[in-house]
Amino acid sequence: MGSGGLDGVRVLFVEDESLLAMLGEDVLSEAGCEVTVAMRLSEALRALAEIEFDVAILDVNLGNETSYPVAEQLTRREIPFIFATGYAAAGLSGSYAAHRCVQKPYDPDQLLMAAQAALGH
Repeated sequence: MGSGGLDGVRVLFVEDESLLAMLGEDVLSEAGCEVTVAMRLSEALRALAEIEFDVAILDVNLGNETSYPVAEQLTRREIPFIFATGYAAAGLSGSYAAHRCVQKPYDPDQLLMAAQAALGH
């Protein structure tokens, strides 16, 4: 499987389930991405403040929080992102309902294709 142009891409991966976080990180790292994993909203916002990301993958529900504050910052900074949800697009609220979305649990190929699509590859 070719990396499809993800070499050196800096990915913010927000996922609160450690098993899925590890799985996603492995898949993205193997494709050549530099992955920063955040398991809580506060971690994700701190990472955003410190690192210039190329793309982000956001689990919508983080325990009793959501990743929408991260999405707002990404939108402001024009960084492309994808939502990840167990409920498909039906789980997205309001203005994000039409946003690109990947289904959990992650299919490795889908995850990489979604990242490439968000980057416009």
